[in-house]
Amino acid sequence: MSAAVNSRSGPSQAERAYLTLRDLILTLQLPPGAPVPEEPLTGELGIGRTPFREAVKRLESESLVAIYPRRGTFVTEVNITDHALIADVRRRLEGHAARRAAERATDAERAELDELRVLVEDLSGDQPVIMDVDARVHRAIYRCTHNRYLESTLGQYYNLALRIWHLFFDRLPNVAEHVGEHAELLKAITAGDADRADRIAVAHVDHFEKSIRQAI
Repeated sequence: MSAAVNSRSGPSQAERAYLTLRDLILTLQLPPGAPVPEEPLTGELGIGRTPFREAVKRLESESLVAIYPRRGTFVTEVNITDHALIADVRRRLEGHAARRAAERATDAERAELDELRVLVEDLSGDQPVIMDVDARVHRAIYRCTHNRYLESTLGQYYNLALRIWHLFFDRLPNVAEHVGEHAELLKAITAGDADRADRIAVAHVDHFEKSIRQAI
């Protein structure tokens, strides 16, 4: 679980603490219901108490941890009945984000998305590799919308969906094929085909939601 951080140039300590704790939660290294103790984690991660507490408050606002007075902080449980609600939001916003990315991405961003497309088309490997590529694609698309509110909102809902995906990964068939669907989405965005990008993104969310329901 080690992931030392320092105060040199780059993200702030609070941002690094947030990203580290977020990823530990999303990958189930801090599983649902687990305590998030300040004392051992600040030492293990090499961060101060203030950045740690700022990160925890941010994670609380994103429904990834719950803070209980006099009891401590705990990773939130995964309520699988929430999955359909999360998918309902993502179905609307993922299509919109793909549309805006197709309309607004810069030339440099389109080149970045095309590099990700090549990576997706050659995708192979185990769970961490597959999940990392999926996260990189989604977060790159959100960034290409040039709408920080949309990026932030979708990032939160994607994180909730990603934790569910990690939880059921071993029960899902053809996960690499599912992530491979991003190739056509990335092609549509880099080509500036907003309508097609929108349709593909919505279909991708539908496919994911159906796969999870079948795995439960």
